[in-house]
Amino acid sequence: MKLEALVPQLRSMFPALARRMPDGSPISFFDGPAGTQVPRMVIDAISDYLIRCNANRHGCFLTADETEECFATAHRLYAEFMGVTDPDEIVFGPNMTTLTFQMSRALSQTWQAGDEIILTRLDHDANVSPWVLAARDRGVKVRWVPFRTDDLQLDLHVLQSHLNSRTKLVACGAASNATGGINPVAEVVRMAHSVDALAYVDAVHLGPHRQIQAKVWDADFVICSAYKFFGPHVGILWARRELLERVEAYKVRPASNAIPDKWMQGTQNHEGICGAAAAVEYLQELGKSLSQGVAGGPREHLTTAFAAIEAYEDRLTQHFLTGLEAMDDYQLVGLGRRHLERPEYQGRRVSTFSIRHRTKTSQQLAEALGRRGMFAWNGNYYALELSEQLGYEPEGMLRIGFMHYNTIEEVSLLLQTLSEM
Repeated sequence: MKLEALVPQLRSMFPALARRMPDGSPISFFDGPAGTQVPRMVIDAISDYLIRCNANRHGCFLTADETEECFATAHRLYAEFMGVTDPDEIVFGPNMTTLTFQMSRALSQTWQAGDEIILTRLDHDANVSPWVLAARDRGVKVRWVPFRTDDLQLDLHVLQSHLNSRTKLVACGAASNATGGINPVAEVVRMAHSVDALAYVDAVHLGPHRQIQAKVWDADFVICSAYKFFGPHVGILWARRELLERVEAYKVRPASNAIPDKWMQGTQNHEGICGAAAAVEYLQELGKSLSQGVAGGPREHLTTAFAAIEAYEDRLTQHFLTGLEAMDDYQLVGLGRRHLERPEYQGRRVSTFSIRHRTKTSQQLAEALGRRGMFAWNGNYYALELSEQLGYEPEGMLRIGFMHYNTIEEVSLLLQTLSEM
């Protein structure tokens, strides 16, 4: 079964999609790259936890035991989501940014003056500033990987030239939250490991569009955020057991030294973690529906769901790019149709688009769309290095994103509105 056939049913599962503007006109949520809407089962999981078993962990009573069961389920589900087998390698936290600051502080204690790390100009600043500040404090040099100007893809030749025996870490995004371009993660990891450097992969923007494959990539760290793939505001970090056990964590003395609790500081967002687990269950249930009874386990159902999501969102992407090309006043920032027609770019973008107008600012565009019930972001969306390198600051770009709950009709109306504007 194709995803198109399920979209009306899926949309009914997301309460927010039924909301309308004050004048009764419909709303189209094109702001998914900044955070998706959530299905009813996620909302129910959050409220059910607060109603049924709201307690702190490690108590000698029923609700504390039920909380432990919720955590065990969440760790198992996210091991499946990340493509790994050990639930203890999954760490929950407030968000990707906080978890990365925590890990950068801890990892940097193993660095020495004269060491080097490598960052990219394509990344969200949450995978930049934590490492820049840690390097500053330890006297470590930061080397930068630029993007190519013709397609805004990472320049791997520069990455190769930066690698040496002093390189301790390579931090890279799996997909750009500004251009929608997908990076060759496995190749970047292989290059980092060629000099015994660690590879830290930000998969936040990839999460709603493609299956995360931490083991296939052979990464050392992979991080994502549940609110980007139909869950609440919770961050999730996977790391190799050996690293989680060996690296010293900044923590309070009574906290456990065993993983994953060693890295989950303070009282966690229990209800949020239950909701985050339900987001994975939603995707697994989607895969089951699409499989039409074909046998498979949880990871296989996720594979089925993401394959269908990719095919459906590619259709929305082609429709949008075709329409945008007919408008001379707009400039696309990233891979366009002419790129995607070439074999080397196949599968190298998700349905996130940054555009600029010849005369209107990104804020003017966002405000005009917002008045028409079409929600989209403007600015740099924390992809600051990219925006600065392209000379777009302080205005930035207009960002439009499609999720699998968006429809071809919504995209057509968006194109019509952009044309009229």
